[in-house]
Amino acid sequence: MKINHDIQLSDGKLKHFLNINNLPKSIIEDIINRAEEFHDNSKITKYTGKVVASLFFEPSTRTKTTFELATKKISSDFINIDIANSSTSKGESIIDMIKTIEAMKCNMFVVRHSVPGTAHFIAESVSSDIAVINAGDGSNEHPTQAMLDMFTIKKHKGSFEDLKISIVGDILHSRVAKSLIFALNTLGAKQINIVGPKKLIPDNYTEMNVKYFEDMSEGISYSDVIIMLRLQKERMHDALISLDTYYDEYGLNQSRMQLAKKDVIVMHPGPINRGVEIESSVADGPNSVILNQVSYGISVRMAIMSILFDNHHAS
Repeated sequence: MKINHDIQLSDGKLKHFLNINNLPKSIIEDIINRAEEFHDNSKITKYTGKVVASLFFEPSTRTKTTFELATKKISSDFINIDIANSSTSKGESIIDMIKTIEAMKCNMFVVRHSVPGTAHFIAESVSSDIAVINAGDGSNEHPTQAMLDMFTIKKHKGSFEDLKISIVGDILHSRVAKSLIFALNTLGAKQINIVGPKKLIPDNYTEMNVKYFEDMSEGISYSDVIIMLRLQKERMHDALISLDTYYDEYGLNQSRMQLAKKDVIVMHPGPINRGVEIESSVADGPNSVILNQVSYGISVRMAIMSILFDNHHAS
């Protein structure tokens, strides 16, 4: 599916939230700033009467739940569409389903789909008064996860300019990694390392303004931030990598933590595979901000939805 990265902006304003790629720094900073206001419990604008429809064609717990909580915190209504039992499973097209829900006066669609570009396709198909948020599309991007990660780093590190950030794991298939790299480059991170087996690294990594390390110890040395990616067992099987071997070479344990800076923060998009990507004592340890990420995700998704509602109201 062809992805139009430019569809999310209109006259320089955010109309949909679909990708971090090509998103201006000013908009990323606006989202972080508004999320900060919401997190600090400043007065929250109420968007009473707005209706947000959840269209998750892939299973999700954290993302879906935080979107639902975020919707309720800005006083809007959240409709959970049961995709498994919807008409699309009986042969109705996605667009037919979208148009039906649109007729019910929905204002926003939050979409997760296994096919890259599906949220963009929906955004091109809906009427101009509806906003679409990409909650993850295949191996393409996961922009709201990247934004909550940017918010987490800003909260704990203050700025991005002097940071050495290491992303460890399956970079090739990770939509989170792609969005993270786009966002960190836009915000001016000093150095972005990607770490993992060669088979799990994109061929075009040299175009991403990152440094690649096959060796874990070198890759996380003197890092300010370490972001561990979730491994999918079927990807390991396809890449002929055993989980045991992977943990030996790339698992984040206490001894490897000594290589990073003392005040390093450890992040993970979740859910964690303990003993595969990360040792429990590290995941639950003093440097871990993994649970903070989850709570920050509510404020960030509130910020994104409120900005979209404001921009659609103004147009």
